[in-house]
Amino acid sequence: MITEMEKVQSKEFFVDSENEWEVLGGGISRKIMGYDETIMAVKVLFEKGALGTPHQHVHAQITYVVEGTFELTIGDQVKVLKGGDSFYIPSNVMHSCLCLEDGMLIDTFSPVREDFLDGSKPAYLGGGK
Repeated sequence: MITEMEKVQSKEFFVDSENEWEVLGGGISRKIMGYDETIMAVKVLFEKGALGTPHQHVHAQITYVVEGTFELTIGDQVKVLKGGDSFYIPSNVMHSCLCLEDGMLIDTFSPVREDFLDGSKPAYLGGGK
């Protein structure tokens, strides 16, 4: 259970080995690394073939591709990105992600994704609780 204080701010340190993957389904898992009301960082693990379905959100997003190969669609632009690449998604722009080779992303959002803290199903998996 997440307390009201944890909804406002995470712990100062994130030790990867001390945190379990949250399995979201569809070949996607995540670990919330840190956040406050203005920003959030999330590690996302994708299996080959996993799809972040087309969706949009009010949050601005910057993502770093740690490893793997991904086909990103942002608005009407499509690009294949690999480890070391990154992308920016402006607020309320439709986007999707197809994993072409097992990989990992680090997503950074502003402001915090409150829907990630309240148990809601992520929009890229169809949304809703």
